[in-house]
Amino acid sequence: MAIHFNEISAKKKKAFHNIAWALCGKIFSLMSVLVVGIIVARYLGKEQYGIMNYVISYIAIFQVFADFGLDLIQIREESKNPDARDKIIGTVWGLRIFFAICTLIVIAFTTFLFVEDRDIRTYIMIYAFSIILNTSWVSRNHFTSIVWNEYVVKTEISRSIIGILIKVLLVIFHFPLVWFIYSLLIDSLLLATGYTISYTKKIDSIRKWRFDKHLAYYMLQQSFPLLLSGTAIIIYNRIDQIMIGNMIDQSNLGIYSVAVRFVELLVFVPTIISQTISPMLVEIHTKDINQYEKVSRTFINISVTICIILAIITCLLSYPLVYFTFGKVYIGAAPILAILSFKVVGDALSQTSGQLIIIEGVQKYAPIRNILGCITCVTLNLFFITNYGIHGVAIVAIITIFISGTFANLIIPSYRHIFIKQILAIFLGWKDVVHIKTFLK
Repeated sequence: MAIHFNEISAKKKKAFHNIAWALCGKIFSLMSVLVVGIIVARYLGKEQYGIMNYVISYIAIFQVFADFGLDLIQIREESKNPDARDKIIGTVWGLRIFFAICTLIVIAFTTFLFVEDRDIRTYIMIYAFSIILNTSWVSRNHFTSIVWNEYVVKTEISRSIIGILIKVLLVIFHFPLVWFIYSLLIDSLLLATGYTISYTKKIDSIRKWRFDKHLAYYMLQQSFPLLLSGTAIIIYNRIDQIMIGNMIDQSNLGIYSVAVRFVELLVFVPTIISQTISPMLVEIHTKDINQYEKVSRTFINISVTICIILAIITCLLSYPLVYFTFGKVYIGAAPILAILSFKVVGDALSQTSGQLIIIEGVQKYAPIRNILGCITCVTLNLFFITNYGIHGVAIVAIITIFISGTFANLIIPSYRHIFIKQILAIFLGWKDVVHIKTFLK
């Protein structure tokens, strides 16, 4: 059954427009993070840049508890019940404020107990207030629910530009590290202000939001499984940097963080492919299951093959990439980047399989994959950090993504057919690279 672009409905065209804005915003954001990272890392040096990334990772782990998995539930409920907008947003915002305050208390407590350095404790508590500001994401979620990402992206691009200018000025006038931590908080403030202004101008007054305790109870029930899954994901994506800071030192964390900056750009490639192709796969799945099987195989094959090529190129160019951007002082990040570059292959396998799991409606077992990845990451890092340092951490990152995103599918009966597609993609996926047009047939 052929599916041509001239048959795409107005709703689907709007979805593509929404994806285009989201992709543009994400690309700009990632590039700005890399540029700022280069400027700030060269200025601060390995140790202070490591401390800065330690603070960011520390708060990121706690942010997931403040969010409580409510973002996706809000988007889903607003899409289903647009007339209940004010009640849904008001309820989610009220819950997020409550969890944000609780999270701040927990951060203060854990920081006092487990972080010995007084300055680092101060930096953590400064940046922790971004958790309160991030409750404004309820406005962003509303724009997502109505497939209207344009104003969200404009806000985020404006924030990125202002954030870059602020950090450049801090470098020019030789400000100390604490001001760069404040600049991170300012980034969150700019986003919060932008989201709120966009909502007020384009949608309605936030004063109409109202909290409903019955809806709150329902949303907490719905969001709890997502909290577990989200917690596992953020832990195995961030805990390695926390463990480096605690078990080795901040200089090594600074070096490792440089490699991570490049990997974040690479990992966005399978994200682009998944977000672009998934709407087509959804439509094909509802109309022709045999065609879906064929196209889904090609989807995985092309994504994985492109990422294998990217990984090999990045691995071979890791030394000049680090040397000509972050400088000679960070050249120790080159072998780490050479290893971590293959994480993009694991992410391609994980993201494509994750999309198929959702499309096929078997996502109830998906948290098992993330929890398995979390356990693998923490357990292996305890051994690899002690024996192999940051090189061991990079190896664990590769093992973790392949176990959680690929081999976990083998132990879940509903996902085994996807696992077979993944294995074939690794070894034979190159045959489909010339068949991208398959997606349109």
